Amino acid sequence: MVDKDITADKELMKGWLARIPDTPTITGFQSGPGIDKLHLHFNIEALRAALKAVLEAHNFLGDIEAGFGAIPLTRMPGRSDISANDLSGRYWLRPDTDMQEVAREEFVDEAAFTELVPEFKDTYFETVHTALSARFPIGRMRILSKGIYNCNSWHRDPEPRLHIPIITNPGSLFVVNHHVTHLPADGSVYFTDTRGYHTALNGGESTRVHIVAALPDGFRSI
Repeated sequence: MVDKDITADKELMKGWLARIPDTPTITGFQSGPGIDKLHLHFNIEALRAALKAVLEAHNFLGDIEAGFGAIPLTRMPGRSDISANDLSGRYWLRPDTDMQEVAREEFVDEAAFTELVPEFKDTYFETVHTALSARFPIGRMRILSKGIYNCNSWHRDPEPRLHIPIITNPGSLFVVNHHVTHLPADGSVYFTDTRGYHTALNGGESTRVHIVAALPDGFRSI
């Protein structure tokens, strides 16, 4: 290595070490490409009370040991059965060093999930579904849990999603392509463009719980 490269690297390191990393603001939300916040806002205490009532009567479905749990809030009209594919659905990832994209699981017809599961009528979850549906077509709406020290695969979905955090911690982050941020549980509704490569991770010591609603029109627009 020539002397000028050594000098240049020393100057770079000097500049980097002079800047103290920003730690006080990491619990806040930072909008960026693929992640933003709607004007719509819900009562976080009402959301948590509704969640508590649900969990007194229901267990999460899915691969709980792997950190994934789901409680469906919407369904196809009149259909009460829930398949494993309904809980997850089509996604794409690049699993190997050759970087070739492959598909996993079968497509879910998000636009068909138009009916609120009857037992959630007259709950705050109906209020949420009504408010979202007044603005956009809404597909599957689920309560999703993510266990501690857990990360999803790095993948992309057919459509974007809305996230409404109910229970979170500073170590819970959402990543879309090159943008990463925390989604505070304060009643806000966050748009996540999961048509791009993304992951959700929970690096905290408590389970993360979000409402997640699919936006079927996002699939038709690409």
